[in-house]
Amino acid sequence: MGRQSTNKGMARLKIKYNTEIVPALKEKFGYKSVMQVPALKKIVINRGVGDATGDKKLVDNSVDEISIIAGQRAIPTLSKKAVSNFKLRENMPIGAKVTLRGERMYEFLDRLTTVALPRVRDFQGISDKGFDGRGNYTFGVTEQIIFPEISIDKISKIQGMDITFVTSANTDAESYELMKSLGMPFTSVKK
Repeated sequence: MGRQSTNKGMARLKIKYNTEIVPALKEKFGYKSVMQVPALKKIVINRGVGDATGDKKLVDNSVDEISIIAGQRAIPTLSKKAVSNFKLRENMPIGAKVTLRGERMYEFLDRLTTVALPRVRDFQGISDKGFDGRGNYTFGVTEQIIFPEISIDKISKIQGMDITFVTSANTDAESYELMKSLGMPFTSVKK
């Protein structure tokens, strides 16, 4: 009875992580405690808008699109310093980002792997080259229209975004196994 009440309202991937992935990774890497097993901490969706210096409305559109995709309000990102060649002033909006944690993070990952990525034309999987050496993984999406929440009639321009998965893994191998277990469709086999 206690187990069902804790699973009520939990994202499907979070239940899978707790019941299947943690024991499998613990056995594979020989962790002594379940607390050593790598976990997904957050997902950051980020989009830079190159033409934002000429039209501020583009940043507002990006914030709205990323908010719809993530299911959580995105914020505009601001430039850190002025660059005269790009007509860029300090603290000028130049993109949009959102950070997902907890239930929304797992729900987004579930939608990404089961609905959005299979909608990519000629999809062969995603590259396993995006690991940073500290257990985090980043890849780019070239079109926002792969997400069913975005209506192709309402967008003004096809744009991409970067999606970063921050994990508690210490190595890329641990992070790769975690991400693969969570359903990321990698193309090549990691050595």
